Amino acid sequence: MNYALIDELDMNLQSGFSVITGETGAGKSIILGAIGLLLGQRVNSASQRNGEKTVVEAVFDVGQYNLDKFFSDNDFDFDGCECVIRREITTAGKSRAFINDSPASLTQVKELGDKLMDIHSQHQNLLLNKENFQIDVLDIMANNSDVMLRFQTVFKHYKTTCSKLESAIETAKKAGEEEDYLRFQVNQFQGVKLRKDEQEELEQEAEMLSHAEEIKEKLFTSLQLLNSDNGADVLNNIHESMRMLHHVCDVFPKAEELAERLDSCYIELKDIATEIESQSECVEYNPNRLEIVNERLNQIYALQQKYHVNTITELLSIQSDMEGKLLLIDNSSEEIDRLRLEALNAKVEAERVASQLSKLRSEAAKKMKQEMTDRLISLGMPNVQFEIDMSEKDEMDVYGKDKVAFKFSANKNMPLQNISQVASGGEIARVMLSLKAMIAGAVQMPTIIFDEIDTGVSGGIAEKMARIMREMGDNGRQVIAITHLPQIAAMGEYHFKVYKDESEERTTTHIAELDEANRIDELAHMLSGEAITQASLDNARALRASSGGR
Repeated sequence: MNYALIDELDMNLQSGFSVITGETGAGKSIILGAIGLLLGQRVNSASQRNGEKTVVEAVFDVGQYNLDKFFSDNDFDFDGCECVIRREITTAGKSRAFINDSPASLTQVKELGDKLMDIHSQHQNLLLNKENFQIDVLDIMANNSDVMLRFQTVFKHYKTTCSKLESAIETAKKAGEEEDYLRFQVNQFQGVKLRKDEQEELEQEAEMLSHAEEIKEKLFTSLQLLNSDNGADVLNNIHESMRMLHHVCDVFPKAEELAERLDSCYIELKDIATEIESQSECVEYNPNRLEIVNERLNQIYALQQKYHVNTITELLSIQSDMEGKLLLIDNSSEEIDRLRLEALNAKVEAERVASQLSKLRSEAAKKMKQEMTDRLISLGMPNVQFEIDMSEKDEMDVYGKDKVAFKFSANKNMPLQNISQVASGGEIARVMLSLKAMIAGAVQMPTIIFDEIDTGVSGGIAEKMARIMREMGDNGRQVIAITHLPQIAAMGEYHFKVYKDESEERTTTHIAELDEANRIDELAHMLSGEAITQASLDNARALRASSGGR
């Protein structure tokens, strides 16, 4: 394992009720920390040894807990019976997780861990002060998960629609403030009537018109050089050269190839001369057209400068955005009306499903009140009053429209108040155990660990709490209690002791399952302290006998 003070540790836990004892500081919390890694908790760097790899692995028998859907949804191998979770922390501090030897994310490990194990530690008693915890407990007892899922779906749609409505109203408000200027800008664009490729075409035409006289002169001179009337023109000379070569082809065969090459040149040059003549006729100095082209370009340049862009494509994109905003403004009232109606309908549906939730919770609250009262009376609180107060919230949230508060009074003629405000530490421990026992009857949970839930209780009450935990261990469930009380330790079907082994080099934590003789010694030690007396041994045997042990 190589985790904190643990070199290597193996625990073979059976179904039923197991207890873990040990001196303060022996390493019980270290074992819980290692188990926490298997439930997806973050790595505490202080618990890892430098230069050593940490491996924590647990094997669960989950054949009766209907987990096939989790494994199929996440594409993990599963034989229908066994599940293996492993966390590895490398020497560099990098964490890796595996489910049935397949790499898994911490989210997947946590999701699976929540289905396999519940760890109740002392700080969880503070949850009684959290409204969400109280409503979660009530929902578990109401068995309303299908209705709750449906409510959360319609509530999410309602909130999403409300957000869209608020956004549409805000957008319409801002757009309305700039509508006049926006329309002016769009009208300016539409008046210019931009075409995608016209800027390049206009710039080329302007360049040509600005140099029309020079172009026309050069074309005319080029044509004269190719085809003049003074007898020295290039085309006639080439034609005459071709004729001479053809005369000697019979007596000088290479002349034919030369004649063919000249023929190609003659055709190409003649075509060029024709094109020069045609282009020369097209080029005309037109100051009016040049003025029109320059004015159009100035319009384009002015828009580009105004909007800090360089191309017509960018201008057209800006125009499109502005026209889109105007379209939204023109249609905003219709869109707002549509969203307002959609939000109203979604709210009505959410309230309808929320009412179903409230009805189921109200029915469950009555049963839960009676069961909790019975359990607390059996735990030494004969005058206890327990109520679940349900009222309506000002606004719905993801839990519905119910405000839930657990009310409690341990004594006669004392008014009911919020449980976290009036219950003592020992009372809180008994309330939490009763809640856990009640929930365990409604939820399939393979393993439940109680970390010193016995805080603030002793004697007969501790024994009654132990009997409840033992009952929770029925039907194949594992219930594990970490305790300092001998009354609870004596009730366990299995007893493990955590102890430290100290040497000159280091201190290590170990755990061992105790046989009956060692259990008596451990209980006697818990009863009398460091020095075991005959009286404590007799008391330990009596505790074991009352628990059903040998």
